[in-house]
Amino acid sequence: MSASVFAQTKVIAPEKIWPAAKANAWYKQQPWLVGADYIPANAINQLEMWQADTFDSACINKELGWAEGIGMNTMRVFLHSLAYQADAQGFKKRVDLFLTIAERHRIKPMFVFFDDCWNKVPQTGKQPERKPGIHNSGWMQDPGDPAHKETANYPRLEAYMKDILKTFGHDKRILLWDLYNEPGNSGKVVASLPLLTKAFIWAREANPDQPITAGIWKWDEKAIELNTFQLANSDVVTYHCYDGPEQHLRTIQMLKMHGRPVLCTEYMARPRNSTFINSLAILKKENVAAINWGLVDGKTNTKYAWDTPIADGSEPKEWFHEVFRADGTPYRKEETELIKKLTEDNQQVARGQNTGTGN
Repeated sequence: MSASVFAQTKVIAPEKIWPAAKANAWYKQQPWLVGADYIPANAINQLEMWQADTFDSACINKELGWAEGIGMNTMRVFLHSLAYQADAQGFKKRVDLFLTIAERHRIKPMFVFFDDCWNKVPQTGKQPERKPGIHNSGWMQDPGDPAHKETANYPRLEAYMKDILKTFGHDKRILLWDLYNEPGNSGKVVASLPLLTKAFIWAREANPDQPITAGIWKWDEKAIELNTFQLANSDVVTYHCYDGPEQHLRTIQMLKMHGRPVLCTEYMARPRNSTFINSLAILKKENVAAINWGLVDGKTNTKYAWDTPIADGSEPKEWFHEVFRADGTPYRKEETELIKKLTEDNQQVARGQNTGTGN
């Protein structure tokens, strides 16, 4: 990304973007952030997670307890605008309950609004059954395609985002707001820029206490316009990287040049040589938040690789994502032991706070 391209990027409400000093001071107040992109094992997508009929607080409590047990202290959690529009007050009550459960387990989540990944036309009501051996077979985009580019949808999306941000924008249980997951994915490229721009405008107008961001995820020339816009408008730098440790470290070093906190909000795909064993210590040494995709094996099928379906649904030779099996046992104990070891400092601080001896 050249400086000249970056300089020409439109900055939304520059007076509201956190100065780098404020962003870095905020980050220093956080423990080293370790967690997962989370959806309950019994939900195939964001709608099944959040709709009244299928929201499962007991499952969430159980699974976040497993996460707490290995030292995780954050989760990246996808919302969905259709769940809100079907039942706005109920949706907000469920978000509040989720936050209560997360706080019980000393987990401070971040929430994601829009998403360009996987199935194009989300619908409320009963969600599809998972397709055997297919990664994220039932995950839904938000608002979808072509919905993302239809400006007639913008008023309802604005109302949704602003209501959530105004309801929870002063809530100390929330870490940050991730406005748009992988904008431009599913072949959309810059067609997602108008909604991405609106998302930043709406968020700045709502003006939450927590930082806002949209993570960069694609690194070729087609992504330059989106990446520079996201970096110019985010309070903290977030990114996705499924590369091996050497390339991942180079990515971190590049992103640190922006002078803001750096948080990895997706990594860890074992067959791609992105693993806890070879990457987590690097993220800790660099003081970069480490949020891997997937916590518990379940209906999303993300133990299967993106592009390697297994038609009969049999066990893959090596899991792509996920930390725990459905019964709460680790997929690989050496991984969960490493996470516990590297987060030991965090856990000692938390124990000290609970007994009144913390700083």
